[in-house]
Amino acid sequence: MIACADEKDVDAAVAAARRAYETVWSKLSGTDRGKYLFRIARLIQERSRELAVAESLDNGKPIKESRDVDLPLVAAWFFYYAGWADKLDHAGLGLDPQPLGVTAQVIPWNFPLLMLAWKIAPALTAGNTVVLKPAESTSLTALLFAEIVQQADLPPGVINIITGGGDTGRLLVQHPDVNKVAFTGSTVVGREIARAVAGTQKKLTLELGGKGANIVFDDAPLDQAIEGIVNGIFFNQGHVCCAGSRLLVQEGIHDDVIERLKHRLSTLRLGDPLDKNTDIGAINSAKQLARIEALSSAGEAEGAVRWSVPCRLPPKGYWFPPTLFTGVSTHHAIAREEIFGPVLSVLTFRTPEEAIAKANNTPYGLSAGIWSDKGSRILAVADKLRAGVIWANTFNRFDPASPFGGYKESGYGREGGRHGLLAYLQPRTWTGDGPVGQRGTVKMSSVKPVKPVERSRKAARKA
Repeated sequence: MIACADEKDVDAAVAAARRAYETVWSKLSGTDRGKYLFRIARLIQERSRELAVAESLDNGKPIKESRDVDLPLVAAWFFYYAGWADKLDHAGLGLDPQPLGVTAQVIPWNFPLLMLAWKIAPALTAGNTVVLKPAESTSLTALLFAEIVQQADLPPGVINIITGGGDTGRLLVQHPDVNKVAFTGSTVVGREIARAVAGTQKKLTLELGGKGANIVFDDAPLDQAIEGIVNGIFFNQGHVCCAGSRLLVQEGIHDDVIERLKHRLSTLRLGDPLDKNTDIGAINSAKQLARIEALSSAGEAEGAVRWSVPCRLPPKGYWFPPTLFTGVSTHHAIAREEIFGPVLSVLTFRTPEEAIAKANNTPYGLSAGIWSDKGSRILAVADKLRAGVIWANTFNRFDPASPFGGYKESGYGREGGRHGLLAYLQPRTWTGDGPVGQRGTVKMSSVKPVKPVERSRKAARKA
């Protein structure tokens, strides 16, 4: 059980964020803000083992993923944006861009601590303050992060963590003193949030669902591709919005790929998430397990052929074996709806044009992968895919310097890289000829330009 913030609690958190923004955080120099972010990043590294165990206990993901993937990326995100804090003039919004104010952030349960880092790091770098609500089922590491914020001696009110369910999130998103909303989660909730902020002055970033296509051509390096397919859909039990849940295989290598894939899946170990040898952990909740089972049953009813890894499931908890479907058509529910579990749908294609058409035949547009030995083919196909993130001969690789986001029902806006900063900044308004802030303006008429010819003559005389 976890406390659910009510309207009074949300008001208090937003008020604290507003005070911190107006009196402290927005007035600090970028250099000073960066020092706080560097301190947070180092504390995350120091407490990485504790945080990794808490993440696996809370979420059900294997400890080796929490330890070796999530936590290093969390620290990297804070390190990266700490480096940006004194360089905002180069973000692309002109000199001295300004923060937005108080940001409301709502994150999902699949990557609790990593999604927190994706949201908080760029917001703080830009000079905003934060009120963040983690998912009600995975709030533990967000509360531990609040301890880290206290350790880092961040000014009170700069970061505020509130817990609760959908009602708490709704109160936060609709609060009149919030300037920016950032949400990662389901497309259904994303639509509700978009309607709630429509007609207001609030900025909005949405990172929603996905049904990524992983395209394997007949000249692909198959051993490498098999590993990429497995990582693309079975990483974190398939609880990944950009998962490669649709495998598009060129007809000539279909049987070979399926045979190799079944062999590789048979070597995966399912079980205790805290066992460092576990590859597939627990499903996050009974509700999510029920959805996975329902869509898998629908796939069989529609005529797809189901194959699940023959393994013994633990007697307690929520478990689902790695599963793949062959004979899938584009109209099947398992090829169109986001299952958000360890279930792979396999389709075939003959030509690159057919692969592109099938890959784009989805309401989502978050991610895609292309496997081929020809760089020219990869570039040509990637240019025609309607997806925000496209991996070439790899899958599910993330870097804080690279923007992430989607199209269509996968949301809008970008997180990560310079683009992630733009979601938390606005251009400064320059008025008149006099000084503005500490910068002022420059009268260009007072600067005498040097003609190119004169410049070249001076250089020649000097030589």
